[in-house]
Amino acid sequence: MSIDPVTLQIFGNHAQAAAEAMAFTLFRTAHSTFVKETEDFTTGLCTPEGLTFASPRELGATWFIGLEYGPVIRALSEYREGDVGMTNDPYSGFVCTHSPDIHLWKPIFWEGELVCFAVGHIHNTDVGGAVPASLSRALTEVHQEGIRFPPVKLVAEGVLDQRLLDIMLLNVRAPTQNWGDLKAQLAAMTTGERKVHEMIRRFGLATFRAGMEGLLDLADRQARRVLAGIPDGDYEFHDYLDEDSPGGLPCRLQLNMRIRGETAELDFTGSDPQLTASLNMPTGGSARHILLMVGWNYVLYTLDPTMLLNGGLVRPATCIVPEGTVLNPVFPAAVGMRSMTCMRLQGVLMGAFQRAVPDRLPAGPASGGPMMNVNTTDNRTGRRVMAAIDPITGGGGGAPDADGNDGSGGNSGFLKNTPVEINEAEVPIRILRYGLEPDSGGAGKHRGGLATVLEFRVHAPGTVVTARNRDRSRFRSWGVQGGLPGAASQFWRNPGTARTENLGNTDVVTLDPGDVIRIVCSGASGWGPAWERPVAAVEADLAAGKISAEAAARDYGVVAGNAAETQRLRAALAAAPRRDFDPGPEREIYEQVWTDANYAALTDILAALPIHWRHYAKRQIFARVDASAARRGDGSEVRAAFTALREAFPQIAG
Repeated sequence: MSIDPVTLQIFGNHAQAAAEAMAFTLFRTAHSTFVKETEDFTTGLCTPEGLTFASPRELGATWFIGLEYGPVIRALSEYREGDVGMTNDPYSGFVCTHSPDIHLWKPIFWEGELVCFAVGHIHNTDVGGAVPASLSRALTEVHQEGIRFPPVKLVAEGVLDQRLLDIMLLNVRAPTQNWGDLKAQLAAMTTGERKVHEMIRRFGLATFRAGMEGLLDLADRQARRVLAGIPDGDYEFHDYLDEDSPGGLPCRLQLNMRIRGETAELDFTGSDPQLTASLNMPTGGSARHILLMVGWNYVLYTLDPTMLLNGGLVRPATCIVPEGTVLNPVFPAAVGMRSMTCMRLQGVLMGAFQRAVPDRLPAGPASGGPMMNVNTTDNRTGRRVMAAIDPITGGGGGAPDADGNDGSGGNSGFLKNTPVEINEAEVPIRILRYGLEPDSGGAGKHRGGLATVLEFRVHAPGTVVTARNRDRSRFRSWGVQGGLPGAASQFWRNPGTARTENLGNTDVVTLDPGDVIRIVCSGASGWGPAWERPVAAVEADLAAGKISAEAAARDYGVVAGNAAETQRLRAALAAAPRRDFDPGPEREIYEQVWTDANYAALTDILAALPIHWRHYAKRQIFARVDASAARRGDGSEVRAAFTALREAFPQIAG
């Protein structure tokens, strides 16, 4: 049956409220800090086929809006009332995307008919594996990333599978915490079931079924309307992760976006090969996998804030993702740090759209900030503590009409900070500083958001800190329309002492008693020429400690209290050529060697090799090209390097 627009709107409000109620249940009953404070969880309702039609707007992670549960739903042969399915295996249908994320789905029946599913996930602080918190870029295969469960019934007709639960809790570092979070998830599923029953009693089953499809169709139409307002064209954008492995080479993420009318093709050909590190993104090559589409959803919602948040948003897009690449790895590639790659990919999508509609979208988001986890011993009780203490985030990029948000925004706005008092109450550390880092936001007419900084001291030997998603210590966020890049990230051990150590992009550190960690996210970028920023706004930032006097003079041409010098400096800045895209000198130097032509040649060569040779071949070709005196940049030196490699290893062709 069809459903009229007024009824659909009312139905949509009820569906969203049901998803919100699930989220509040989970949020209020969870045990781990990462769930009850940072809110790394989702809840929602999906169709019997697995398409998410209702999601919360107030709580939880916005990454998985539109996640399709169909592959795991179909993995179980039958459903009965009281069942709950579970998985955390990234390769079982590519729904779960790394092992700490436990996904649940509960079938909801009405008078014996399956009408929909309650769904959702939480990120567990630890699910076992090689390192505390289970994740590090140094891991090379998924087997090292903790215990995995294929799609299985955790609850069958209302009865918990205690044996399955016992196996899970035996293999994790904080079993009480994991069990508490899992119970909160189960409670959220029950809340969703109750709310769906209330909706069916109110609207009737036929209207409920029509409403599910109607909401998906409406989001589809809204997305197509936004695309219709973007000029047809081909829009290229690429960016880099600092390292494709510990101490490794840059990892390129490439997008060729083709807008045609109300549809878009997102071609990721040219992205780096599958890595022997855990930065791979498990998408299964899906035409609309949610990890590929997170940036898409953010952009569309920015361009139309009234848009519904459900699976219909991604329908107008089709992705091309070659197999055996960092965005479509094959088993058993490690995938635990896929969130770092996904965050950079979000920026790539934002950059492509920024080129399409530069007057409507902001500059580059910060990114590169880690999720901080501490595994230590409480000296008073001897108890081992495993906890997430904070996401270290940067701000949003400067926008055409406003500064970027400080400390949060862009593609990390859903991550909530944990109050210092809670961290110190739950984890035996001493927090010395937590706040905003001056001079970290890129200068511009509209300044990029500042980064957060965290300093803390540990008290027990054998304390292990994991800083998941460390990045942007080399390649910075990109400024647009004359704006400057944000500052690079930082990671220090014992700063300001004789034992100072720059940890770079290290993500697992073992500390001694008394050691201090200082970590700073990268900053977001500026929009528009900095010399166009009102002097009063610069002076306000200076007074608030957001920028230094040196940065005010150097980047903005403002010397507080000296109008003549300000006028002189600003005239000099205005006379310099304006740059519509500024990724920073680090990337520009790198791309003097690794030009688009060189990278295109590299992509063609690697795509023709067996998957297990690709990452090795990339490293070898880089070494030969970087050491070569030739700097033609036309691809010839890459092909010559591969010829030499093939002569050394004739078996490379398989």
